[in-house]
Amino acid sequence: MTIRDIKKNKRGFLPLLLLADEQESMIERYIHRGRMFILEEDDTTLGLIVVTDEGKGILEIKNLAVQQGAQRKGYGQQLIQFIEENFKNDYYILQVGTGDSPLTIPFYEKCGFERFKVLENFFLAHYDQPIYEAGKQLKDMVYLQKSIK
Repeated sequence: MTIRDIKKNKRGFLPLLLLADEQESMIERYIHRGRMFILEEDDTTLGLIVVTDEGKGILEIKNLAVQQGAQRKGYGQQLIQFIEENFKNDYYILQVGTGDSPLTIPFYEKCGFERFKVLENFFLAHYDQPIYEAGKQLKDMVYLQKSIK
């Protein structure tokens, strides 16, 4: 298994990016300024992560996606651990904003993240269509963070 940095043709991974962020115009806001890393095995992309420098020592996960057949096998955690190890000398905080979902919040908490703020009605204001996860409509953006120093 390898993780590699993608510098060109990031849009070529759009189908995978859309698993974690369902609106292409929102992906366009960060894809070009973010660093993208893919996790591969035998030339098959299993997952990816996109992170951005938010200033003041904060690195933000903008997209973390794992192919549907490869989910719940630890690949998302491996990508987060890779980011922590490779960016701990340059950043103090790793943060993520995600929908208030019973699937994603527990995942990030299991990875050591803690809630620190909520942007109410974010998904209602910024997305063209309602987004549902595990039968729940996403409304608020929940930010979680952890120290990586």
